[in-house]
Amino acid sequence: MTWHAELSLDYTVRNGKTVARHSHSGPLRVLQSLYPEGDAVCHNVLVHPPGGLVGGDTLDVSVALHANAQALITTPGATRFYRSDGPLARQHTRIALHDESRLQWLPLETICYDACRGENRLEATLAPGAEILGWDITALGLPLAHLPFTQGEMLQHLEVPGVWLERGCIRGDDTRLLDSPTGMAGHRCMGLAFFISGRPLDRTRRQQALDCARAAYDQHGLRAWTGATSPHPQVVVVRTLAPVVEPAVEVLRAVRAAWLKELWGQQPTLPRIWSM
Repeated sequence: MTWHAELSLDYTVRNGKTVARHSHSGPLRVLQSLYPEGDAVCHNVLVHPPGGLVGGDTLDVSVALHANAQALITTPGATRFYRSDGPLARQHTRIALHDESRLQWLPLETICYDACRGENRLEATLAPGAEILGWDITALGLPLAHLPFTQGEMLQHLEVPGVWLERGCIRGDDTRLLDSPTGMAGHRCMGLAFFISGRPLDRTRRQQALDCARAAYDQHGLRAWTGATSPHPQVVVVRTLAPVVEPAVEVLRAVRAAWLKELWGQQPTLPRIWSM
């Protein structure tokens, strides 16, 4: 049996408060809206009760932020792609940000189990003045449980049409990529943080985004495996490699905190679900 689940989230501002409306079908839910930062920023947690995807399963998530809305979206745990002998399991997220809206897209890690066949796709469109701060974390296998990723494949696709595209297929038998010093060098977790604007960043703000990100990870043990770049005038990206998930998450959380303070003038608030 395969599952097809859909969730639509729509954020608008009413009397200075960002309000979320949502609809769903299948096993995909959103918990109640929380406001730990005040009415301006709405926090939501996406929940997938089955806990993972197998061959043929699909998760479709649509998120829209209207003018001046601010939201933070996360998950209570990892997204798991399990072993499949048949079709792909797919997760597809579409994000549309309207004028002057801001989104923090902060799902916890995606775990690729041995012999999985999966596709994880994120597409975002941004109006001028809209901005998104987010991350993507992919873990291959379960190294600490001695369950390596040796078979299967995961297709990763991150896109802002006409602005930025990250796309790649990771195969469990691709030892040149996974183990070569010019590839992942034996690491099994990839982390990527991104800050994207709906219009080109001016030179000062773009450099500020790079500088504060580099300062955030400069003293971390992964600094030799972490780098910040700006592949497009609207995009700043931080990439890190780690043997397991936890140190990669530390780096990305530090970068997120720096960007919130320096670029949005906000104090970083951790979603409550992360401490439960």
